[in-house]
Amino acid sequence: MVDRTVIRLKNAVFYAYHGVGEGEQRLGGKFECDVEIHGDFGHAAETDALQKTVDYEQVYAFIQTVVMERRFYLLEALASRIAGGLLREFYNIEEVLVRVRKPHPPVRGVVDYVEVEVTQHR
Repeated sequence: MVDRTVIRLKNAVFYAYHGVGEGEQRLGGKFECDVEIHGDFGHAAETDALQKTVDYEQVYAFIQTVVMERRFYLLEALASRIAGGLLREFYNIEEVLVRVRKPHPPVRGVVDYVEVEVTQHR
């Protein structure tokens, strides 16, 4: 039996230096990330064994590293790097959905945030 499970990390917040504008690259800003991890974690549920699932503390640390290690012009590039990296680093993730938000983006108007969503799978 296949047990389809979703593990979600909601609203991980980082201060980083992503964006096209010089001010965004120099001054930085807040970025928010959501991640949905899909996989068959039924054996983990049956055995109550951390090594059979995805350790969300390690997932958070991975996301933090990607967000902080370099500057991206595009949210699309950042979200894609997180998604692809999670699939490479964690063997039992079958599919991952990543949302990256930039609150109060520098646009000529009032916008709460801009969000990019990327889904990748094996």
